Amino acid sequence: MANLFVAKECAAGETRVAATPETVKRLVKEGMTITVEAGAGDGANISDGEYTEAGATVASDAKAQWQSADLILKVGPPADNAALGAHEGSLLKEGAIVISHVWTTKELPLVKTLRDGKVSCLAMELVPRISRAQVADSLSSQANIAGYKAVLLGATRLDKYFPLLMTAAGTIQPAKIIIMGAGVAGLQAVATARRLGAVVEVSDIRPAVKEQVESLGGKFIDLPELEGGEDAGGYAKEVTKEFLEKQQAIVSERVAHADVVITTAQVPGRPAPKLITEEMVKSMRNGAVIVDLAAESGGNCVLTESGKEIVKHGVKILGYSDLPASMPRDASALYARNVHALIKLINKEGELSLDLEDEVIAGALLTHAGEVRHAPTHEALAGTGD
Repeated sequence: MANLFVAKECAAGETRVAATPETVKRLVKEGMTITVEAGAGDGANISDGEYTEAGATVASDAKAQWQSADLILKVGPPADNAALGAHEGSLLKEGAIVISHVWTTKELPLVKTLRDGKVSCLAMELVPRISRAQVADSLSSQANIAGYKAVLLGATRLDKYFPLLMTAAGTIQPAKIIIMGAGVAGLQAVATARRLGAVVEVSDIRPAVKEQVESLGGKFIDLPELEGGEDAGGYAKEVTKEFLEKQQAIVSERVAHADVVITTAQVPGRPAPKLITEEMVKSMRNGAVIVDLAAESGGNCVLTESGKEIVKHGVKILGYSDLPASMPRDASALYARNVHALIKLINKEGELSLDLEDEVIAGALLTHAGEVRHAPTHEALAGTGD
């Protein structure tokens, strides 16, 4: 029977946890022995007692669990852990499996550690975007939360109402919201902003999302014709400098009259495209708000500072990158279900088996048996001379 360990996150500000009492119950029924690090659920307001009631053992000897577990679950990448006095990745035994986000090309030293330790790593951000893998798609589940929270942040930072209001003192016009990027985060932002009564316009390089935007009550901003606009996985693809300039010209007039701009455009493995120039920020009114969900990958606004809220040219620019962690209860519930869906593919009556012919497993498998199996990460590591 495989031993599964749910680790407590050690990254600053990370409040989520990789398993909840709900998924622990399911895993126990499916033949797994579960150990949860004491306090692992504290940030998500889940007590140790709830895990015990679900069938897990709560342990305070985290280092021993890292060294002996067959399967380790995390939200963020294995990292230097002051409480353990070691890097988590270095503690894993040969043949162990770790499931977490890794952000592979940003974590090349970790990838090397996992490879050299012959640890199998299923990176959640590598789960392929295909129909049968949707239930394991943590990027979508967490982006949904980020899109929702971005609108709430915009509303709380804005100096006016979102909805149209008819009052005895006169009429208040609704806020005008521009959303750049109609992926999961963008569509949730559209739905949330419309529920709050705002007028919403959406820009995206993928014409195929127009119908989805309009079904949620948003207006789609038509852009120059672009061949495709998305890659094979359904993500927005990188576009030319010329196209970005045309997009900016079309969108800039709307931005100048917007109360809130929410940007969500990202290209996997690449810096975020620059959609909002400094001149566009200058054109916005004092008190307007930009919420940049691409801040961690460089930002869609040229003035964004990752992790900070700043004011430039009278405009508030929010560059927070941890919005899912600001709603840890539901973020953890969704992420834990994503992880459980992936575990079901490798759990064979309580024993772990990686089917390398399974397209979901093959797509998510970063390292295995002393090799880096994800081609872009392999190339990036080779570029360092390793």
